Amino acid sequence: MKDINFSQMQEIQKHLWEQNQETWRPLTPTYARESFLWMMEETGEAISIIKKKGDNAIMEDDVVRRHFTEEIVDMMMYLNDVLMRYQVTPEEMATAYQEKYQRNLSRNFVKEHHDLFQDEKE
Repeated sequence: MKDINFSQMQEIQKHLWEQNQETWRPLTPTYARESFLWMMEETGEAISIIKKKGDNAIMEDDVVRRHFTEEIVDMMMYLNDVLMRYQVTPEEMATAYQEKYQRNLSRNFVKEHHDLFQDEKE
């Protein structure tokens, strides 16, 4: 598999859930918050690798890179759990992503950042 999209990720995640449904939480909104918190823990583990091993190791050391990539995948799996629990479809994600991209094309990030901190000084 060269590439993977949200639909494929959700299919894989649903398959995992079906195989573990006796011990895993249901795919309902009630448990989305929990999945989000697990995703944040995985984010912290990825950050830890950056802090402890550094950028060069992630770029040049195959073992560190695989470990870092695995933590990113863990984050993505929990993100898909959140999306599935809230029944956010891959199509909704594609539309939202493209809309956000279009908005970002016309944004002035420097001005927004300046204005944000200007308000704090007043």
